[in-house]
Amino acid sequence: MRHFPIFLDLRGRRVVLAGGGEAALAKLRLILKSEAKVTVFAADPAPEIVEWDAERKLRLVKRTFGPGDALCAALAYAASEDDAEDARVAALARADGALVNIVDNLDGSAFITPAIVDRDPVTVAIGTEGAAPVLARKIKADLEAALPSSLGVLARIGQGFRAAVNVLPMGRKRRDFWSEYYFNIGPKALEKEGETGADLALGDLLVDHLSAAPVKGRVDLVGAGPGDPELLTLKARKLLDKADVVIYDRLVSREILELARREALMINVGKKGFGPSTKQTDICASMVEHAAKGDHVVRLKSGDPGVYGRLDEEIDALDTANVDWSIIPGITAANAAAAQLGQSLTKRGRNGALRFLTGHDVKGFAEHDWRGLARPGEVAAIYMGARGARFLQGRLMMHGAAPDTPITAVENASRPDARVIASTLARLPADLEAAAPDGPVILMLGLSPRQAQIALPRLQEEFA
Repeated sequence: MRHFPIFLDLRGRRVVLAGGGEAALAKLRLILKSEAKVTVFAADPAPEIVEWDAERKLRLVKRTFGPGDALCAALAYAASEDDAEDARVAALARADGALVNIVDNLDGSAFITPAIVDRDPVTVAIGTEGAAPVLARKIKADLEAALPSSLGVLARIGQGFRAAVNVLPMGRKRRDFWSEYYFNIGPKALEKEGETGADLALGDLLVDHLSAAPVKGRVDLVGAGPGDPELLTLKARKLLDKADVVIYDRLVSREILELARREALMINVGKKGFGPSTKQTDICASMVEHAAKGDHVVRLKSGDPGVYGRLDEEIDALDTANVDWSIIPGITAANAAAAQLGQSLTKRGRNGALRFLTGHDVKGFAEHDWRGLARPGEVAAIYMGARGARFLQGRLMMHGAAPDTPITAVENASRPDARVIASTLARLPADLEAAAPDGPVILMLGLSPRQAQIALPRLQEEFA
């Protein structure tokens, strides 16, 4: 992010603009929405600027910009539509200590003006770092259609009531009050009784919330999926937006964590295979502790919480503490890996069953039905198996598996940095050692990438 988005308080502050043509008008239409004291320097200003000066919406100085004209100014715009003149204005304004924007000159500007959706005091700013103005306009149009014009009225009414609502405890209790007002009670009252009704509804709602029973905490055990935020379920995304506390594993992607509320307490519990991690008993204790305080806790697990996620241990702890809970499934890594390979997990005539295996358990390398797995056509998704590749190879080949049995390692399935390491049982340990994957890896026994499957018969024909 090159340009950091902020909202600058311009009430009573000075903003200067040099220019009097179309570029200047476009900027002024936005700046005049603020409470800034605007001064325009233009030898030949457009009629609209002259009219705004007459209406005292701005101050017009009919000359070119000069030294000292940006003194005490918060912002300065160079909008003369002449590169040399704009560069001269920018240099003078910088010398006076102002932040400078040169219209249509990203590199020469200290700040940019975003596209704005105005529902005063609700303001949505849209920026694309100057890369895609057309995209910004499309997003603005979509938001204009989606946000009702009454939103600003409700926000203004609510703004005047904020001090009264401070009698409610900070956090979930206060947030629930405002949610009910903005998304339920407020719009209904405004539609039926106008601004007076919406104002009165706030007082009645506050009384209801003050007398309401304490909110009971709960825990949602949420599957974050394999890492792509677009594969997160809608229910999971909504819960992340509401959570007071998010307890997450190391494998949950940064993009998904960004979907949590900014105010939420984020607790990283590690859970790195073969490395340092938080004890399961401590994770359970943390969930119970926060729920007991009345917090809404999201226990966020990579993939699906019921697939090698120690879900039962956490549910048992919550039941023992009498904490309400629910399970929100997620897409597990096997699904994402198969999609990455362009393969089906089951196929008529090949395999009518699918096995999910773990490469190791609490006692070390896990033992399985190796004879059954070694049969031709078997398909298995092996979680946490990369470090045990040589052990898996030995067990399978010992029980009759063919050395050329396809087995594919998928690292970071579904993510932009996903990597597919196509191999066979005979080559697997060496191929993994050469690839040196650092992210989460799942081994897909019996599956190879679709293009490799297509190419193999062709190669066999060529060298027959």
